[in-house]
Amino acid sequence: MSSAAPRVTGQDHSGPDHLWSVDEHLEDILATVRPLEPIELHLLDAQGCVLVDDITVPVSLPPFDNSSMDGYAVRVADVAGASERFPAALEVVGDVAAGQAEPLHVGPGQAARIMTGAPLPPGAEAVVPVEWTDGGLGEGPVRGMRARALAPEGATGHVQVYRPAEPRAHVRAKGSDVKAGDRALEAGTVLGPPQISLLAAIGRGTVRVRPRPRVVVLSTGSELVQPDEELRTGQIYDSNSFALTAAARDAGAIAYRVGAVADDAETLRSTIEDQLVRADLVVTTGGVSVGAYDVVKEALSHVGDEDEAGSGIDFRKLAMQPGKPQGFGSIGPDHTPLLALPGNPVSSYVSFELFVRPAIRALMSLEDLHRPTTRATLAADKALTSPKGRRQFLRATCAGGRVTPVGGAGSHLVAALAHADALIVVPEDTESVEPGTEVEVVLLG
Repeated sequence: MSSAAPRVTGQDHSGPDHLWSVDEHLEDILATVRPLEPIELHLLDAQGCVLVDDITVPVSLPPFDNSSMDGYAVRVADVAGASERFPAALEVVGDVAAGQAEPLHVGPGQAARIMTGAPLPPGAEAVVPVEWTDGGLGEGPVRGMRARALAPEGATGHVQVYRPAEPRAHVRAKGSDVKAGDRALEAGTVLGPPQISLLAAIGRGTVRVRPRPRVVVLSTGSELVQPDEELRTGQIYDSNSFALTAAARDAGAIAYRVGAVADDAETLRSTIEDQLVRADLVVTTGGVSVGAYDVVKEALSHVGDEDEAGSGIDFRKLAMQPGKPQGFGSIGPDHTPLLALPGNPVSSYVSFELFVRPAIRALMSLEDLHRPTTRATLAADKALTSPKGRRQFLRATCAGGRVTPVGGAGSHLVAALAHADALIVVPEDTESVEPGTEVEVVLLG
């Protein structure tokens, strides 16, 4: 299924020397990415997916009047004035259990032992809890209903009731949850456990949804080593692919992590092509700057289809910090969207939050694409500085209307990122932010 529309290239702002704004880059991504085609899925497979159609209730819930207690179904007049001193003695005509096909009839002076969820039998007007009775044992008030196998006499004979009951007491009315014809769920609803429960309760075994996008994440760099392996001189552990795969899953995607690819353009190109069969979106990290070993740029700059306008990957510079180098476009026969992110861990993660997360949620056809934002007072020991003309995103913690920077501005500071739950946004035209100033904050948690 294609998840990208043909891109319009050749615009003035896409020249090699143009410094893209954050908003221009995001607008280009969201104008290209298209929601995935709807599919019919079984309920458990639809968890986390977005509902395509409104769901109408075909049958009321509950579908019949039923008891909310274990006790006895009675007529109100028969227990009027009942007390422990003067109990109402009723003939027990049998049991009414949940799922029972042929309910008993309760006539004057009669009662039926009833279980929670069982249908209220014809003739009965209320349910008295078993604790209000002697349980049919003739030994005073009981605390609970004994199993039928242990006390078969409780289902027949007589029961003494020690309290009166109002009409409809302890009765769940038919349709008191939802009525037939009501709208159970609206299109656009993300299906979680409660929504799946409701669908099952109204008899829906399958549902039409936008599927969760399949996102393939791979990092590049010959210096990268997998966790648990031995580090040698000049090597570092690959953290980006783990971070971005986890972030993609957090955004709602089904994410696949590919092991780090060495700095070889042909190997990277063939690896990406092999992954397209299971990808609605490809995310790479590293190799997008201007160095001699920036393999993503080398491998993907000329992969466009000559017969398809707008295909290919465009590498650009953004007026932001961190995350200046970025790449975006489509690849393969289905024009699968590809976002190429910088390799520094903080640059990579910030870029994911700003650009990849909205793309994933656009594929799901969600209206709420972005992390929530708020305003908070800057709590810092000194003024924050920011390069003129760049929109800066600083890691921070936010609580109680105050936001505190975490770590420095370096794009390699993974430990600081791990303790942050927000990003402070410093606009392009601001070079200094004094403590006590109200700032925009992106909430990550």
